[in-house]
Amino acid sequence: MTIRPLPTHLINQIAAGEVVERPASVVKELLENSLDAGATDLRVEIEQGGLQRIRVTDNGRGMAGDQLQWAVHPHATSKIASLEDLESVASLGFRGEALASIASVSRLSIASRCGDQADGQQLQVNGGQCGDPTPVGMSVGTRIDVQSLFFNTPARRKFLKTERTEFSHIDQLLRRIALARPDVALSLLHNGRGVRHWPAAIDEAAVRRRVADVCGADFLDQALTVAVDQAGLVLQGWVARPTFSRSQADLQFFYVNGRLVRDRLISHAIRQAYQDVLYHGRHPAYVLQLTLPAERVDVNVHPQKTEVRFRDGRLVHDFLFASLHQALADTRPTSASASVQGFNRPSEAVRAAASMGLNSAAQPSLGASLAVSETLARYGQLSKGAEQAGADTPSEVPPLGFAVAQISETFILAENAHGLVIVDMHAAHERIVYERMKRAWGEQTMAVQRLLVPERLAVSAAEAAALDQHAEALSRLGLELSLAGPELVLVRGLPSVLSRSSAPALVRDVLADLVALGASRRIEDRIDGVLSTMACHGSVRAGRRLNVAEMNALLRDMEQTERSDQCNHGRPTWVQLDHAALDRLFMRGQ
Repeated sequence: MTIRPLPTHLINQIAAGEVVERPASVVKELLENSLDAGATDLRVEIEQGGLQRIRVTDNGRGMAGDQLQWAVHPHATSKIASLEDLESVASLGFRGEALASIASVSRLSIASRCGDQADGQQLQVNGGQCGDPTPVGMSVGTRIDVQSLFFNTPARRKFLKTERTEFSHIDQLLRRIALARPDVALSLLHNGRGVRHWPAAIDEAAVRRRVADVCGADFLDQALTVAVDQAGLVLQGWVARPTFSRSQADLQFFYVNGRLVRDRLISHAIRQAYQDVLYHGRHPAYVLQLTLPAERVDVNVHPQKTEVRFRDGRLVHDFLFASLHQALADTRPTSASASVQGFNRPSEAVRAAASMGLNSAAQPSLGASLAVSETLARYGQLSKGAEQAGADTPSEVPPLGFAVAQISETFILAENAHGLVIVDMHAAHERIVYERMKRAWGEQTMAVQRLLVPERLAVSAAEAAALDQHAEALSRLGLELSLAGPELVLVRGLPSVLSRSSAPALVRDVLADLVALGASRRIEDRIDGVLSTMACHGSVRAGRRLNVAEMNALLRDMEQTERSDQCNHGRPTWVQLDHAALDRLFMRGQ
């Protein structure tokens, strides 16, 4: 067969196969063009799930009449003009193939008016065949009407789902854009009925209302605010507490310079930040916006621009991990979360508990790193010191209050400013011991268990290069490796705490991370797993009777321990029943 150029119309339809996957893809491209044009008010009208009609109206800058035909010409754009522009793309759309692709598989109409024009111009495109612009009365902005999607490619229509399913994809897309641009008003209508309306958010309270509307009020109630600015990277948004985890990844919104992305590097960093506070099989919830200079990220690596590539991926990964790890470390009972105005006097039960030795002089230093046996012994010794502590009643009630009883030798009941606190004593003590063991382990040199016979491991050229580049860092972690050939590694030693691990499997996992992400936390994660098991077996077990002083000492430790809202397996360690909840249980005031 001879080589020949493809017809322009066929080129556009091939491009449509990548860009226009379903009606939601059309809406995405049109809305991104509107946002690039400076629109602050967007109206989306859908008929029959987008198969019959998609109309997007904005109040952006608009286009002149002589520009309309260029708008549907393949790879014609006003957003880039040189390679330098391409390397620092700041707009959502830039390649100029979207409108041409959409026009090739639909009946499309564009009407637009600039601010300096008395009226607008309208252009009709039928299956890629373009007419001439005609005058039309309209306000400043652009209106694009897409009808009969895939009318000339019936095979594509067969792959679409039901009207309800296709509309749900459009609705989900609008929710994502609503979170990315709270400053823009958005309206969505389906078959003439209003479905969504988000007014532009002009202050922080309005932004929070939009987040609550999109993600649910429960998400915002359980969310931690993140605001970090380092090394030219800015991370802002909300991450949900681990106790608000989901069975599926349906509340995960991550934006890079305003663009929603699904990036493997980003997902890995977030998963690691949640690693020892999230229950197995659960997914975190978050709404995060990463802002960085446009030249430090390449957005032109995916036809639908849902993936990006960072110039310094390792820096971004470490920045995300450290920022979220620190935010989650603060998930512990705090005075701010437990304070209630007007609560001035503890109840008689609280005073009785406080008089049993909660004076600071009766307690050893809570910040000390103790071994498991020492930590267990300390709770038993506190009751002796409590008998000699004739301290005055504390004037302030701590976040978790004071213990009043133990139920089923498993749960601690305490009273604080809010009302009733219920603590799972084993889960709470497990987290306390685990955090102390991690801190003590990090302060000592990594011991190495040398193998009697070095293990030979075949690796790829990329893995061998990663080993050579990170050899010093791996050695500090107790992993002794050496290259015995271009694609052959000798494993001579492992961290002593992981001596029972499979050396080949561990090394392969570490090298795979180094190749994909430029960094690896496999060893630290494995060590944390061992320490977690030790902490679980060495913690106060259910069935052990504690006196009031021991229970109160455990509560004070929880208040000073990072991540103490969850045990090592992600289960909650305590719950709060406020006075209103208690009143509802007994129908008081009804």
